[in-house]
Amino acid sequence: MKALLLSEYSHLEVAELPQPVAGAGEVLVQVAACGICGSDVHGYDGSSGRRIPPLVMGHEAAGVIAAVGQGVTHFAVGDRVTFDSTVYCGACSYCLSGQINLCDNRQVVGVSCAEFRRAGAFAEFVTVPERIVYKLPADFSFAEAAMLEAVAVAIHGVAVSDLKGGETALVIGAGMIGLLTLQAARAAGCSLVLVADVDATRLKLAAEAGADTTILASGAAMVAEVLRLTGGRGVDLVLEAVGRDETVSAAVDAVRKGGTVTLIGNITPQVTLPLQKVVSRQIRLQGSCASSGEYPEAIELVAAGKIRVSPLITAIAPLSDGASWFARLHAREPNLMKIVIDPRMETEVASR
Repeated sequence: MKALLLSEYSHLEVAELPQPVAGAGEVLVQVAACGICGSDVHGYDGSSGRRIPPLVMGHEAAGVIAAVGQGVTHFAVGDRVTFDSTVYCGACSYCLSGQINLCDNRQVVGVSCAEFRRAGAFAEFVTVPERIVYKLPADFSFAEAAMLEAVAVAIHGVAVSDLKGGETALVIGAGMIGLLTLQAARAAGCSLVLVADVDATRLKLAAEAGADTTILASGAAMVAEVLRLTGGRGVDLVLEAVGRDETVSAAVDAVRKGGTVTLIGNITPQVTLPLQKVVSRQIRLQGSCASSGEYPEAIELVAAGKIRVSPLITAIAPLSDGASWFARLHAREPNLMKIVIDPRMETEVASR
């Protein structure tokens, strides 16, 4: 089969690799769409340490079941499906309590690190365990389905924030996850959703996605505007989707006393925490890791139009164009959001 292989850091090539075979409890998926995630771009140059070559990356995917392994009972050849990026064991204490994202034996599709190596979906075929697979509605496009992993991450970030309904919220960062988190917060019943970023183009997308107000600022200037908009009180909830010193500190300053700051972004491994503000203002800090069974809800919300993903897809491209799209994303070319790779395509590129 053809696959987009990270043969060495910063070098991708279309290679001929053996087609995988579905083992017991697994399905073989013919990939119809696989999105390039920001974590793939960070893995591409080796900066994350979690994409050790040689590796086929890609975990935001959908396609058609081409074969089923022994013991598979819920799926058949021809089913249109998507699958979680997290491969969980189903047997540890975390899995048994429903916290599959915290599985003691967790692996991630398309990730290679010191602990494990698992081939991903920038390929014509990929095998995954039956337990992480979900059927797609008949009218659900594969490109939209490739966005479901990111949608599930956004829904999970909102879910762990423990909303009661009617909260005011601020989303810091209008990248892919931030834009989806905005929509997830709205769907969860937030009465007011503000979005802050330093990129006017992304804030335009945020406004189109339903933000009540967008704030083209960061740091102290952003905090001042949030306080002005909330009568000096601050918002009930900050959903931080960047993960830098400046944005985490600003999140603490922008939330009200007794409010919640949910940390979704993790660009940097360490940040400086304004501890006295957190303690003296009794702020709850909540981490959010991947997703934990939110795929059915993600499918439902996208199908109902409550979370719109199509406007966030910049282009759909064949495997042969994958390396150039990675290079453009790595160079931070403006106005690029989600690039979806379709291994079934030849040389044409469908752009939106």
